[in-house]
Formats: sequence, C-alpha cells, structure tokens
Amino acid sequence: MDAGFLTTAIVVLLLLIDFVIRVIAIIVVPRNRKPSSATAWLLAIFFIPYIGVLFFLLIGSYKLPKRRRDKQAEINRFIIESTDGMERVSRDHPWPPWLESVVALNRNLGAMPLVGGNTASLNGDYQASLDAMTAEIAKARKYVHVEFYILSCDQTTKPFFDALEDAVKRGVSVRVLLDHVASFRTRDYKQTTKRLTAMGASWHLMLPVQPFKGKYQRPDLRNHRKLLIVDGKVGFMGSQNVIDRSYNKKSNIKRGLKWKELIVRLEGPIVAGLNAIFITDWYSETDELLRRETEPITDDLTTSALDAQVVPSGPGFPGENNLRLFLALLYYAQERIVITSPYFVPDESMLMAITTATQRGIAVDLFVSEIGDQALVYHAQRSYYEALLRAGVRIWMYKKPYILHAKHFTIDDDVAVIGSSNMDMRSFQLNMEVSLMVRGRSFVDEMRAVEDGYRKDSRELTLDEWMKQPLRSTVLDNLARLTSALQ
Repeated sequence: MDAGFLTTAIVVLLLLIDFVIRVIAIIVVPRNRKPSSATAWLLAIFFIPYIGVLFFLLIGSYKLPKRRRDKQAEINRFIIESTDGMERVSRDHPWPPWLESVVALNRNLGAMPLVGGNTASLNGDYQASLDAMTAEIAKARKYVHVEFYILSCDQTTKPFFDALEDAVKRGVSVRVLLDHVASFRTRDYKQTTKRLTAMGASWHLMLPVQPFKGKYQRPDLRNHRKLLIVDGKVGFMGSQNVIDRSYNKKSNIKRGLKWKELIVRLEGPIVAGLNAIFITDWYSETDELLRRETEPITDDLTTSALDAQVVPSGPGFPGENNLRLFLALLYYAQERIVITSPYFVPDESMLMAITTATQRGIAVDLFVSEIGDQALVYHAQRSYYEALLRAGVRIWMYKKPYILHAKHFTIDDDVAVIGSSNMDMRSFQLNMEVSLMVRGRSFVDEMRAVEDGYRKDSRELTLDEWMKQPLRSTVLDNLARLTSALQ
C-alpha cells in the first residue's frame, strides 16, 4: 500500500467521521433542549467537532443520575403527605387575585405548602449574619442542620465552627452538608473537613464528583443552597455562604473585593419547610430519611401577617421550578418590580417577561454589581443591558469594590422572593436552589428599605453611557453570551 493511498484513505475516513458526528449531533443535541442551548451546542460541534463532542459528553447532560431523580420524586410524595392540611394562612389582608394560582403552581412543582403564622427579619450585614447564625447554634438543644454551597473554616467563620463543636459536646445532633466542588476550591477545604470530623459532626459532601467511588454526574451540576435550621424553630436562608467575605482568594483580596449579602431569619411553621429541604438533600447523599424531624409545627397559623412558601428547584425536578415562579410573578405584577441578582443572564422567556412588564407600564428596577468576580458571566450579563435599557428598565450598578451577591425581588407591595437563586440560566437549569416566597406588607416594606439602601450606594446606568462602550467590550460581551447557552 503506497503512502498516497494511505493518506487519502485517512482523509476520507476523517471526513466520514466528521459527517457522521454532525448528523448524529443534529438528531441527539436538540432533543428535550431549549432552542438557544441546542443551537449553541450544535455550533460548537460543527466548528470544533472533536472538542465540541468531548465537551458535550462531559457536560451536555443537565440531568442528575436517575437514582437521584427517583429519590427526589419519593421525597416529594413524602412531603405532600406529611404537610397535608397545612395550607392555613392569614386572610386578615386581602390577597391579590392572582396569588392563589401562584401558590398552587409552587405546590405542584416543589411539593411545599404555603403556611401562615411566620415571622421574618432581614440582615444585610455580612458579619452580623454570621454572628446571628452562630448565636442560634449556641442555643440548640436537639439538632442543628447546616447546608451551604460553600462552607469554610477560616478566621472569620471560626466562631461558627466553635459553636457547632460546643453543640456536639452538649449532645446536640449536628448534621452538615457542603457542596463538594465549590467547597473543594476554597483555600481551607482540608482544614474544614478535618475540623468537622474532629468535632464529631456528621457531615457529607453534596453532589460529590468522585468517579473512583462510583459517584459522578455532570461536574458543574451543583447544590447552591444555603440553609441553617436549629431545633426546627429557627431557620436562616438567603445568599450568604459561610466563608470570609473576600472568599480568601488572592485575586479578590488584591482587588479589594467584598461580598454584599442578604439573609432572612425565620420563625414559625415555615422552618419545617426549610428543614424538609435539608432532609431531602440529606436523604439524597446518605440514604437516611430523617422522618422524626419532618413533623411541622402546628401552632396557631393566623397570628402573623406573614404567609410563606418554600420553593426548591434544580435538575432533580422535571421542570425549572424557580424560573416558572419568577415568570408567573413578573407577568402578574401590576405596579412595580425590583430585581436584585449578581449574575443576571436571563433566558428568552425571562427577558420577554421583563421587557413585556415595562411595555405594560410597570416600573422595573434591576440591581447588579458595577464590577464582576467571574469574567465570563460578567460579560454575558452586560450583553443584555442595551435591550433592557431600550425597554425602559432602570439598571442600578452597586458601587465597587463590593460584589452585590444578594438574590431577591419584590412584586408590587404584595410579594417578595428571597433565596439562593440567581436570575440566570445556570440557576434555572443546573443548580439546586431554594427560594422563599413571602406575602406580607411588613416584609415587603422591609425589603423595599433594603432596595433603597442599594440605590443610595449605586449609580444608574443610562442608555447614552452604555452606547459609548468600546467595540472590544461589545465583542467580548456577545461571545460570552453565546457560551452562556451551553446548558
């Protein structure tokens, strides 16, 4: 066989393989995938076939393994059965006519009921939030459930870990969940896990990427929730992780970056809802179902104006629970929408809902950070500014060197939502998140005060200013926007 024939045969074979890859991609990639995501993947595969296919095989599936999805369905049935009849809420103030359907939507999607008789208070001070959680752990008598995307033992969080250790010594059951990949990337990961083991806490990694131990799924499917439950009486949730506000990264410290967060402290029957989320994740990672700690508090549910509903979301559910909730509220808004999201990369439906709101005459404010900590997401977010500004959305840029990491929004004077979920495609489809919908004028007023504080520490971005952006920034923004669709 001469060299020329061999070369020709290899070329023909490679062209044939390339053709087969493209045909298979057209059949496989778009199945059950959003058009924007399918298009982005097909472009990657068509322009860089072998590399594109490799990445698709690595991160192309946004579903958790079937075993974990089955567990989620099982726990959902358990939650519905154990919370049957809890839909007792305060009617001392008239509900918006649309709220009942949103409550039903959330119940159908995430299994959790709307319950009344709750109190809630917001805390936007980073250190004060850590102190408040530490103080509640110090009072624990039965159990402490800790679940954070990032949990790190450093100089700032040492009192938090000391309180956990003291609780263990008192005979309190301390259970801890931390996301594997996110926490592993922190400076003090080994120190943190050693400390948890040494104190006697029962701890597990969430969504571990340990293929040699038979534990593997798409590596960027992460558990992004942040929860603390003490004795089933007090709960905390929101945007804040347990780590120094610089995240102990040299690049952040060099730039002087500091994270601005918002946490809500809860008491009342809704704490059982937060605990059910922890129990779900604990069961997924350990096969242990903590049945005895799922019983809801059944005190008088009409003593407070605050009605609240927990909404879990993530790839363990068949639908995008958080996105559906957000869209429903955006379309029901009658007067005003205020959104705070550090990573704002909306899909087509979210962008349409927001711009439709302004066209209906609704005032829409969006709070984002003036600077970013993640270059790709930061540039993808910027690519939406022109469309938003032209639609009439007011964009407020929180002053540097702070990263506004809080995640919440308000609808009229009726409803507020706070939690771990960003308004981006990653949070909608890839991350396990938890949101809390609260009905109550007092809570919305408290949230409005927080928003007013942001406004004082922000500058408004105008369309005229934005249109003066250099061409290189526009190119970077648009390229980043294309990659954001690779879900």
